[in-house]
Amino acid sequence: MIRIKNMYYMLSYAFQVLNEQGYRQVLTEEFENVAELCAAILSKGVTSQIKRGLGKEYILQTEPLSTIRGKIDITASIKEQTMIKKQLVCKYDDFSVNSYMNRIIRTTMEVLLRSDISKTRKKELRKLLVFFGEVKPIELHSINWKIQYNRNNQTYQMLISICYLVIKGLLQTNTEGSTKLMDFLDEQRMCRLYEKFILEYYKKEHPNLKVSASQIPWDTDDGYREMLPVMQSDIMLEKGDKTLVIDAKYYAHTTQKQYDVNTLHSGNLYQIFTYVKNLDKENTGNVSGMLLYAKTDEMVLPNNSYKMGGNAISVKTLNLDCDFLEIRKQLDDIVVDCFSCD
Repeated sequence: MIRIKNMYYMLSYAFQVLNEQGYRQVLTEEFENVAELCAAILSKGVTSQIKRGLGKEYILQTEPLSTIRGKIDITASIKEQTMIKKQLVCKYDDFSVNSYMNRIIRTTMEVLLRSDISKTRKKELRKLLVFFGEVKPIELHSINWKIQYNRNNQTYQMLISICYLVIKGLLQTNTEGSTKLMDFLDEQRMCRLYEKFILEYYKKEHPNLKVSASQIPWDTDDGYREMLPVMQSDIMLEKGDKTLVIDAKYYAHTTQKQYDVNTLHSGNLYQIFTYVKNLDKENTGNVSGMLLYAKTDEMVLPNNSYKMGGNAISVKTLNLDCDFLEIRKQLDDIVVDCFSCD
């Protein structure tokens, strides 16, 4: 289970822009579901972007014109017989607000208008849509989410990420305001937010640690690594000669069950063990690993520590259905236990 307000905290760490003054009012509000929360964040973000100015980009336009502009398309002009009307088909670049990211935002706001949010929130979104009059909506299933960000459009990154959550369906909640894991349409997408939240939390709250999501090289005897798969860690914490590799897992079921016996997901355990052993090339035992599952409402939840080949491997759950101060304590305790620091 996840409290709606904790979703905001997770997003705040994943996207630091939410800590700016304009968004802080959102934290004081109560939300019945995630759709309402996303609508509030999007409303604040779009309002701020409109004040800065909606981003523009050059869009290729093709249309018959009486006055030549750009390049003439002779073939199209002949085919469409535009010369009868004393026109020629021209291709030209138009610097327009009808950019791809603005189209995604407009489409998302229209999706939210059809969702279970308050009339007040819908009124806010309708007012904002007035500024998107020249922006065309886009087909939901054709959106390309692989967008490159730079200094000119980085203010859109959080907005597009919220749009991604909305359109991919992370909106289904229970009437009491908490969200079950299995209500989400795609665990993988929620897992990405869960991973980023934990990574950014440690970066911000534990500056004494080196925090990264580093790749781990294979410890091959001769250095030959051709065709070996990439080992990409979710979170890596380092201090002095100690390292903790955390693999964040967001599943509906934290264990697998066979013949009424609950066991850990073997693939996850193999993965974290492989990360640790390849990172600890000298077998010092200073590298440890952790599988950190988001806690579910299942009866059997893992909380185990093992010693494997001289390295500590643990499996724990993070309870997200509590006050955020308790979530902080859970994450901080992991650091204390591993690095013996205050």
